[in-house]
Amino acid sequence: MTNAATPIDIALLEEECISICQEMIRIPSVNFGEGVGDERAIADYVAKKLAEVGIDCELIVTGENRVNVVAKINGADQNRPGLVVHGHLDVVPVNADDWSVDPFGGEIKDGYLWGRGAVDMKDMDAMIIATVRAWKRANYLPPRNILLVFFADEEAGSEYGSRYLVKNRPEIFEGYTEAISEVGGFSVTITGGHRLYFIESAQKGINWLQLKASGEAGHGSFINPKNAISKLSEAVARIGSYEWPQVETKTGRKFWSKVAELTGEKYEPANVRPLLKHIGGAARMMGATIQNTSNPTMLNAGYKANVIPQHATAVVDGRFLPGFEEDLMSTVKKLAGDEIEIEVLVRDKALEVDFEGPLVDAMKAAIAKYDPEGIPVPYLMSGGTDNKALSDLGITGYGFSPVKLPADLDFFALFHGVDERIPIDGLRFGVKVLNEFLQNS
Repeated sequence: MTNAATPIDIALLEEECISICQEMIRIPSVNFGEGVGDERAIADYVAKKLAEVGIDCELIVTGENRVNVVAKINGADQNRPGLVVHGHLDVVPVNADDWSVDPFGGEIKDGYLWGRGAVDMKDMDAMIIATVRAWKRANYLPPRNILLVFFADEEAGSEYGSRYLVKNRPEIFEGYTEAISEVGGFSVTITGGHRLYFIESAQKGINWLQLKASGEAGHGSFINPKNAISKLSEAVARIGSYEWPQVETKTGRKFWSKVAELTGEKYEPANVRPLLKHIGGAARMMGATIQNTSNPTMLNAGYKANVIPQHATAVVDGRFLPGFEEDLMSTVKKLAGDEIEIEVLVRDKALEVDFEGPLVDAMKAAIAKYDPEGIPVPYLMSGGTDNKALSDLGITGYGFSPVKLPADLDFFALFHGVDERIPIDGLRFGVKVLNEFLQNS
């Protein structure tokens, strides 16, 4: 085999990426949460597509119909630390009645491929599979070892996917120090027609908090100054309406200063909110990455209209910026008050890695080859990915699933949304960029 510049049939690479994505969308792999999901059929499909070109893989079953796929692509330099290239196979549920197309039909119309998973993240899965299949046909050897992992259960906590493998099969990842996956490498056209490519290098952390108020039970017709619901309601209102201060992170500084530079605005670290107007639909998520957030999401109290309950509970979805977890917790406790008990239901770390080095340089170069006017920038994601689990093993992860998007497409609205779809031209662009990046990473 060779690791020299091996001719790859780019036309075939593009067409196969599209057809694989279609076929994957047509295999429902819905994750309903609470352990209920089914990646069996989609995992078998991935294994079949890899086996067709001689790539051996391991199917790792972690629960009933919960299946992960792992495969190794040997590289030219066996002494160099390897790269994990990973995706997830599950998708969120869908109400088909809300859609204008069959959500599992994989239909191509109006220049888009439609269906659940088209952007989250069977598009990237298809790019990965098509790329390594092209390599095998061309007898190509990448510069270093590449570990392909297609995880289960990313959409519901990853307990049957990345977290299981990291905990129970850490040997799989030995020798691998970097990783790429969702959500990044996509283009966003900002004011002035500048096309930025958002590369995820940071993620907010999670603290899902239960608030509990206790009081005195009694008849609903009596005056009760110790009403648990009243206590809780006041605490929830204070937390939900609190205006969190804006905070500068190192990733945020690089992102927002670039937006300011390109749009002729002044960069004010303490107030970047005026810059949101320049980034279109991306403002929906990016507005949540300049501060901590605390959104009340659940309330539970009482069992009868004329009975004042002794206890009342609420759940707050807290998200903290890298380095600001203590600020989130201390502020929520202060807002809640002394009479409210707080329990952490779910906690997950924040991530932030440097946007520099050979891997980042390879991303930038791959984008530049196919879009010389594109401007790669790091960004902080409001949610999380399987890179959080891999970080427990010391693996540095980035969101890089490249796709070039129409300027007027509200890409963020498509994640978990109705009529999810990916531009065909964006898929063609993405698989070429991914192939270029991996050959030079």
